[in-house]
Amino acid sequence: MNRRTLLGTALGTLALPAALHAQPAFPSRPIRLIVPYPPGGATDVIARLYAEHLTGTLGQPVVVENRPGASGNIGIDAVAKAAPDGYTVGAGTVSNFSINQFLYRSVPYDTERDLKPLALGWDFPNIAVVAPTKVQARTMGEFIAYARGKRNGVTYGSTGVGTTTHLSSAMLFNRLGIEATHVPYRGAAQIQPALLSGDIDFAIDGLASYGGMIESGQFRALAVTSAERWPTVPNVPTMAEAGVPDFIVTVWGGFVVPAATPAPVADRLSAAFKAAAEDPATIERFARVGARPIWASPADTAERAARERPMWREVIRSSGATAD
Repeated sequence: MNRRTLLGTALGTLALPAALHAQPAFPSRPIRLIVPYPPGGATDVIARLYAEHLTGTLGQPVVVENRPGASGNIGIDAVAKAAPDGYTVGAGTVSNFSINQFLYRSVPYDTERDLKPLALGWDFPNIAVVAPTKVQARTMGEFIAYARGKRNGVTYGSTGVGTTTHLSSAMLFNRLGIEATHVPYRGAAQIQPALLSGDIDFAIDGLASYGGMIESGQFRALAVTSAERWPTVPNVPTMAEAGVPDFIVTVWGGFVVPAATPAPVADRLSAAFKAAAEDPATIERFARVGARPIWASPADTAERAARERPMWREVIRSSGATAD
């Protein structure tokens, strides 16, 4: 090795720490938060509340991008295939974590292999409702008696095949041995008039979509699907209190990045989500839409997803639900 080569190597070695130090701290540009559902839905509203808080915490704009389709598969696949640099984050739901792999013959991503959880972000219950002008039941027990006595069974609406609103009702009626026909809709905006007109008898749907209409008397709430009574509807019993034990289903979700995202970047994002979930102003804003922000570690988020998969797999099997 000649003198010139030695000198060049030495200078390069001296320059290396300075070059590393010159790397910009994360984040140094806007972050894209992909919501795999349409604008205006619960996941979209919740993601935007988080995005607003993260923009202040991280010092960079967090921009929500809606990529709906295939029960969230299209948007989450876009996250899985994005550059693993922390600048693309996904808002996944229980469907993406624990349901779709059993509902579809083929899913374009592997939740455990292709995605890295950042944090659990939210949950809220579904709520069992009827229109009192069409179904006279005042309690879940009265509705069950009505359903058992109705010729050809009852009809129930959902926000689509394989959603928690569909599978929750299917689980209920299968467990009770009640004949029931599923009628899928695009969302709560279509389920509600169907209930009011008597086209369907019953729905288990997201609480956030029904709060005001329950208060006004347009719908009667029979039970919530959470383990405990929900603070925004304290007079509505849980399923267990209403006579249906061991029926706990909450609609939860969290945030993910591509699996190869560096640990320091993922940790920075996870801490930002934790700060948002624990902020009193965020908690208050969530309560207005009937939800609550929560935070759990990446490991606990993955554990919850794994724990729920057997339940959803069995409900899908017994109901015959398929999205293909």
